[in-house]
Amino acid sequence: MAATFKYLFPILFLTLIVKGSCECSINNINIGTTRSGRVIQGQPEWNVVVINNCTCTQSQIRLSCKGFKTSESVSPSILSIEGDSCLLINGNPLNSFATVRFSYAWDPPFLLLPTSSSISC
Repeated sequence: MAATFKYLFPILFLTLIVKGSCECSINNINIGTTRSGRVIQGQPEWNVVVINNCTCTQSQIRLSCKGFKTSESVSPSILSIEGDSCLLINGNPLNSFATVRFSYAWDPPFLLLPTSSSISC
């Protein structure tokens, strides 16, 4: 019996660690916006970094972007505007701790917030 427990305990422990590390949510998508110092067509430029702070991959990431405007083009392969929602990287997976960067120019800056994603561990 002791020999069985000797092998069972590490397996249970690893299962709990792996399971616990895959508990991710949309809250693990963090967005930072900083001013670049450049001016594009009279508007300040903003650099945006989106990071997946999760051990799991997230895809189909949607951001709230109501009224989003820019005087600098943003590639639709990075940010596809669909009404009040924006799809990040065409819905493709954003791997664990990976980032996506883009810039836009407008004043004032937009509050881009993650609204939904699909999580796969």
